[in-house]
Amino acid sequence: MLGAMPGPTVLVGHSYGGAVITGAGSGAGNVKALVYVTGFGLDEGESLETLSKQGPPSPGSTAIAPDDKGFLWIDRKRFHDAFVADATEIEAAVMAAVQKPLGLAAFTGTSGPPAWKTLPSWYLQCTDDKMIPPPAQAFMAERMGATMRSVASSHAPFMAHPAEVAETILLAC
Repeated sequence: MLGAMPGPTVLVGHSYGGAVITGAGSGAGNVKALVYVTGFGLDEGESLETLSKQGPPSPGSTAIAPDDKGFLWIDRKRFHDAFVADATEIEAAVMAAVQKPLGLAAFTGTSGPPAWKTLPSWYLQCTDDKMIPPPAQAFMAERMGATMRSVASSHAPFMAHPAEVAETILLAC
């Protein structure tokens, strides 16, 4: 897909999408920058699982459970508080109903060479995030050498703070 993109491309990843852009951007000649929106910036050999175990569990992580097919879901009843606390009840209910699960293999699989070692990166830290602890976000951003911005937001800043998300992406363009 990246090879089909005309011209310079900026990859944006939210949450575990950060792990996706970390890998996808490696060796892609047209990718010029990475933007992590409270996303996981894995280093080579790390997994979401190993990184999430480096500190105390986040308050929102207790709302995540696997199903019998190996997919991780956020409990619909706890979704609002755990994932998108600054959205309305209706917005949170819709997001909970249409959420896409994370495959357990994606949670435990290890990362290859990270694109952030060769590409400029930006990181939007969410200081009210209950899914990825803000100190863990700061650790990843600092390790990447990313330009970091912060917003007082839950894990889904695009709901209540879309301008801050857009500004961060535009800085990378």
